[in-house]
This record gives sequence, C-alpha cells and structure tokens, in this order.
Amino acid sequence: MKKALSIIKTTLVWLLVALAVFMMIFTIVSVTTFNRNDRSIFGYKAYIVNSDSMAYEEDGSAGLFAAGDLIFVKEVAPSELREGDVITYLSQNTESFGEAITHKIRSLTIDAEGNPGFITYGTTTGTDDETVVTYPYVLGKYQGHIPKLGSFFNFMKTTPGYIVCIFVPFMLLIIYQGVKFFRLFRRYKKEQMEELEEERRKIEEERKQSAEMLLKLQELQAQLSLQQESTGKTQGAPDAPPEQAPVSPTETKEEVKPDPTEE
Repeated sequence: MKKALSIIKTTLVWLLVALAVFMMIFTIVSVTTFNRNDRSIFGYKAYIVNSDSMAYEEDGSAGLFAAGDLIFVKEVAPSELREGDVITYLSQNTESFGEAITHKIRSLTIDAEGNPGFITYGTTTGTDDETVVTYPYVLGKYQGHIPKLGSFFNFMKTTPGYIVCIFVPFMLLIIYQGVKFFRLFRRYKKEQMEELEEERRKIEEERKQSAEMLLKLQELQAQLSLQQESTGKTQGAPDAPPEQAPVSPTETKEEVKPDPTEE
C-alpha cells in the first residue's frame, strides 16, 4: 500500500513539473511566435482567430475555424494560389487595416493599377472584402488549426491566467519541495539524536564495565594483600630448638690411651 501511494505521489509530482515546464515553454513560444508576421517555425506561422467570419459555410454547415482557434499558415508563392484556397493576408480594408485576416479566395483578379491579386470573402457572411488582396500582402495559405488554443493563450496573458497557469503550479512545486526538505531535515535530526543517544549508551556501558573491572581489581588487590600479610606472619615466628639425643654415661668418659713416650 505504501509503495503504491509513493508511486502515485511521485507520478503527480512529475506531472506537476511537466505542466509547469510546458506552461513556461508554451508562454515563451506563444509570445515570440503567435500573431507575428515576421516569425515562422519551419515555414509555418501561427495566428489567433479573432472573429467568426469563417465559422460557418454559406450553406450553414460548420466552417473551417472559429474565434479563439489557433490557425497555422504556410508560406507559399502567391502565384500558386487558386480559387477556393484559404489565405492569410494583411488587410487593407478601412475597418481592419494592418490586421492579419484569413479568408477564402473567391476569384483571381487585378487591382486598379493592374497588379494581380485575389477577391476574398468570409464564408459566414459571404460578403466580399473591400479591397483586392495583391501579392505583396499575402502571408500564406491556411493549413490547419487547433480549437480554442488561441483563447487559452489570450487567457494566459491576463493576470488570472498567469496566476492559474504559471504561478500556482510553480508555487505548488516549491511548497512540495519545501515540505519534503522539512521532513528530510526532521528525519536527519531524529537520526542524529538517535546516533547521539546510542553513543551515550555505549559510553555509559563502557563506563559501567570499567567500574566493574576496577572493583574486581580492588577486590583482587585486597585478596593479594591479605595473602601477603598471612605469609609474612608465618615466616617471622622463631624456630623450635632441635631435640638432642640423650648422652650415655659411658660416652662421657674419655678413653685414656697410654702415652708411648712413657715407655
């Protein structure tokens, strides 16, 4: 059970780390790439759709993309574009001058000065755009889209979006690491105290053994002293005189031997 909980906790942490890293990378890429006419990745540009002019077809069916979607546009030669293609261009219309607009080509034409261009329109209204889109203003041809990713990016640019998508994940990660560090520190202090207690117990045990050995040595010394005192008393007592054998009266008389000079 503990192992399963540990695996789940580790997985959640790594998911949180991955989310935070993804948000950071996505923010950097989106800020430096989305809606930038001068930036492209492998020949593709990304734009956030701001209107529903292409949300429906003229017959009422669903269109290619809607407001909030993120579309991808590939750089192409304007001369290769044909009727029915969806292109992104810099608008020269009065109401949207300078904005990147993505509309469908109705037909090929030329402007008043004889420059080749396109008549474009939004499929939702079916109304042609105000001005002809000439070649210099074409940014690329529509290739695909990711629904609502543009809305998510716009939300991230707001203060609540920054707090929810970036600040909160990083703060949760920091808090988790702080709690983990605190627990490790407590465990370290506990182990350190246990080691000190074990060391103190060993010292007390060694001191006890030393005291016991000292007591035994003192007892042994006392026994040796008693033995030495007993041995000294035994060696200092006077020896009893040796018993003499009785002397026979005959043995006391000296035998008189004749002097040979008297002869």
